[in-house]
Amino acid sequence: MSPGRRFGTGATPARPLGVVTRGTTNPNRLRRVDNWIVDNCGDLLRAAPEPLVVDLGYGATPVTAVELRARLAAGVRPDVRVVGLEIDPVRVAAAAPAADPPWLTFARGGFELAGLRPALVRAFNVLRQYDESEVADAWRTVTDRLAPGGVLVEGTCDELGRLGGWVLVGAEGPRTLTLAAKLTTLESPAQLAERLPKALIHRNVPGERIHDLLRALDDAWRSAAGYAPFGPRQRWLRAVAAVREAGWPVLGRPHHWRHGHLTLPWPAISPG
Repeated sequence: MSPGRRFGTGATPARPLGVVTRGTTNPNRLRRVDNWIVDNCGDLLRAAPEPLVVDLGYGATPVTAVELRARLAAGVRPDVRVVGLEIDPVRVAAAAPAADPPWLTFARGGFELAGLRPALVRAFNVLRQYDESEVADAWRTVTDRLAPGGVLVEGTCDELGRLGGWVLVGAEGPRTLTLAAKLTTLESPAQLAERLPKALIHRNVPGERIHDLLRALDDAWRSAAGYAPFGPRQRWLRAVAAVREAGWPVLGRPHHWRHGHLTLPWPAISPG
C-alpha cells in the first residue's frame, strides 16, 4: 500500500487511517516523554482555548493514556481533556472501564484523528512499525488536523521507558529531536541508537548527522568517566556540555539536561 493511500489527505475518511500495531505497553513506559511534554508544551496547552490532547495508538491497555491525563492535569491545567485513539475496536472496548468522561475517553481512530482538532498529539511506538518512507506522510496527515498552533510529539522507547527518542513536529514540519535516558541504568549513549524515531533509526550510518551526533555523545561520555564517582547525572551533564562545546546546537540549559535529555534543532541532525 502506498503512503498516500495508507494515510490519505483531505476530509476525514470513513475508516481510520493506519494499521493495527503490536500494542505492547507497560505502566510508566512513557513517563519521560510525558514529563518533557509538561515542561516543553505546557505553555501551549495553557494558552489553548480547548486543551484537547490525543494519545494516538495507546496500545493493548489504556494505562499510558490514563497516566498522560494525570500528568497533564497535575502539571499543566486540570481541565486538560485526553482522548485515546486506537484502530482496533477490541482495544477501544477494553479501555472503556478506564474512561473518566469528559476528561479521559477512548474512541476508534487513526492518523485522521477521528475528526478531532487537538492542540497536541502524542504518538509513541506507532511509526516504528511502518516504513521510513511513510513517516513524512504520517506527520503531515496528523499536523493537517491539529488545532492552530498545535504540535505532534512522535517517537519510540524501549519496553520499560529507559531509552527513548522523539520528534516535535509542527505544521511547518519537524522542529526538534530529543534523546532521553534513565541515567542510573545507562551504560553508554550508543544504546540510544536502538530507540531513535523511525525517521532516523535507519540513518545511523557514517555520513549521516545523527550518526555523528551519537558518536560525539558517546565519545564525550567516555571522556567524562572521571565524573562517574559523583553519579551518572554529573557525568551526563559533563558529556552534554562537551557536545555543545564541540559545536552541536544543544538546546536548553543544565537544569534541562539533568533529567537525561538532549534536545537539538531538527536541521542539526536531519537525514542527508
